[in-house]
Amino acid sequence: MQFKPELKPARLIQRYKRFLADVVTPHGTFLTVHCANTGAMTGCATTGDTVWYSTSNNCKRRYPHSWEITETTSGQLIGVNALRANILVKEALRDGTISELRGYTNLRSEVCYGAENSRIDLLLSAKDREDCYIEVKSVTLLKHRSGYFPDAVTIRGQKHLRELQMMVKMGCRAILFFTVLNSSIDRVLTARHIDCHYADLVLQAKQIGVEVLCYGCKLSRHGMHIHAPLPIIIS
Repeated sequence: MQFKPELKPARLIQRYKRFLADVVTPHGTFLTVHCANTGAMTGCATTGDTVWYSTSNNCKRRYPHSWEITETTSGQLIGVNALRANILVKEALRDGTISELRGYTNLRSEVCYGAENSRIDLLLSAKDREDCYIEVKSVTLLKHRSGYFPDAVTIRGQKHLRELQMMVKMGCRAILFFTVLNSSIDRVLTARHIDCHYADLVLQAKQIGVEVLCYGCKLSRHGMHIHAPLPIIIS
């Protein structure tokens, strides 16, 4: 995924109301940017960090600028726009980067499914194999080179795991896909210390047959793309 034009920098003043942040550009202009991330964003929104933002040409948007990447004072690059994770996985599926998911001919997004009124992020299909349901999660929380998910208790994420398990029981393929959007993360663990029920559900889902994949990403002001698999520890 390429940013055209490339992202512009600003210094973070504060994030507030979950979806907004105030920044100041190198020229001293104060802007309010949209933040497409409902999570806690722990370690991703420290005052003084560099915010790399895009600008929409949609004149109907109240806030035309979008916070895409955080560059911390220690040099970490963190993709904070949660909407990008699905796009990155979709692009990687189409270009064959994700070897475990090659061979499907059709790809659909946001398809209704399950007993709990859910929408699957991505649904793969082909004539010669079972349908494949993919739930995409973005990982940004960092501690000692390890990434953790989730970064807050996630009732919605728990529901997604129950739905994936049901798909496996129905004879379909189900994938929990962790997209790592932090340049300093070398491996991923379930954050049992944050949401023990979610960690239990991941372990249960894997035992039932839900596949868990984890891939790292390359990030820059010019663009981002899924790069290579990373180890994941489920316990």
